[in-house]
Amino acid sequence: MSTPVSRTTTSIPVSRFGHLVHAMKNVMTLREPADANLHYYFRVNRELGSQDRAFIADNIYAALRRKRLLEQLIGSLSPNSLPEGERDGVSLREARVTASPRQLALATLMKLQGINARELEPLLQEGEAEWLKQLKAIPTSDLPLAIQADFPDWLMEKLRTFMSDSDILTLARGMQQPAPLDLRVNTMLDKRDDVLHTLSKNDGIAAEATPYSPLGLRLKEKPALNKNPLFIKGKIEVQDEGSQLIGYLLAPQRREMVVDFCAGAGGKTLLIGMLMQNQGRVYAFDVSEKRLNNLKPRLKRSGLSNLHPQLINNENDLKIKRLAGKIDRVLVDAPCSGLGTLRRNPDLKWRQTPEGIAELTQKQAAILLAASRLLKSGGRLVYATCSFLPEENQQIVEAFLAQHPEYKLLDAGEILAAHNIPLDTGKYLQLLPHINGTDGFFAAVMERS
Repeated sequence: MSTPVSRTTTSIPVSRFGHLVHAMKNVMTLREPADANLHYYFRVNRELGSQDRAFIADNIYAALRRKRLLEQLIGSLSPNSLPEGERDGVSLREARVTASPRQLALATLMKLQGINARELEPLLQEGEAEWLKQLKAIPTSDLPLAIQADFPDWLMEKLRTFMSDSDILTLARGMQQPAPLDLRVNTMLDKRDDVLHTLSKNDGIAAEATPYSPLGLRLKEKPALNKNPLFIKGKIEVQDEGSQLIGYLLAPQRREMVVDFCAGAGGKTLLIGMLMQNQGRVYAFDVSEKRLNNLKPRLKRSGLSNLHPQLINNENDLKIKRLAGKIDRVLVDAPCSGLGTLRRNPDLKWRQTPEGIAELTQKQAAILLAASRLLKSGGRLVYATCSFLPEENQQIVEAFLAQHPEYKLLDAGEILAAHNIPLDTGKYLQLLPHINGTDGFFAAVMERS
């Protein structure tokens, strides 16, 4: 069992629990990303306060992290132990594989959050007290590895090709914990120590410097920041520490021409522009107009003027071809499975498929090839993903290097050491939450000779 995600110490209002069940029903269809689903639910149910929203989101994400465990525990109970209203028309086989949203909500509160039966009693319907008693008594220590890890079978098969069972479980335990809230300080506008002092003294927000990134702060809690003066003035941005380190591997210099090939909403693009001291030129390419539009307010807050968002049709767009051989540094933050972000997006492991990953690897190889053509001699190419699968990471890079001898691999640890960052994971950067406290990032640094 994982450490409880959050602990509710006061009685839970019946209406709040009812919203949890309804939101659980919507999210557990897995038809769309959990965060988008919850965002829509909260927009429709505007009467929900901040505590209501936090309760619903925390418990749904906890259920997604341990979905396989909860379904196993619920399915192990006989149909006769189901609450009266949920017995009719349920075959034995269906009962063993079906968990209703209400069951998932109650099981999450008791098994994952550690809320006792007495606290849950006001929420219960007829027969549920006995059902919860039986559920609580089920041991979990001897469950199969896949259930303890809470990974789907296809992912277990992939992991076992390069990891031991004990390492898989350790990785899984790290991914089952909620991620902290990391910030990046915009040093064009303020110093990290001064921002840390302001957060603590003026806002009452407990934070500490991140262990690796010279720009990072890690908050103890997850306060709303969108109305915080530091955020409004562009002095802070939400960005995982691992993502910040990618910028130091690229190491852009003033007056250079740099391309962020898959810019998205521009978190790394803003970092690149800041590291260049607002000099030179940074092209932010992306195929999604919506994502680039999300960059605009962030760019305005940042005070940067050296960033140039560019909408492209694909990796072979004419806008890209015109820059061939002219660029000093290129970052390829490739579209990937996102499995390295399971602490934040646990639904990905249930929504992703082996077929989807196979399609992604073809796209990753094509994007890396197209991006490499932009670089001038001596230029630097950084390939990065938020995945821990070798087929999206090392195998893509090694295949590229084998076909393009004009590129050589640089040592990521040596580059970070040159920036006084005490982190060496070998020639590749490979970050994992249970080891580094970050999301699961991979990066390779190459140079064109």
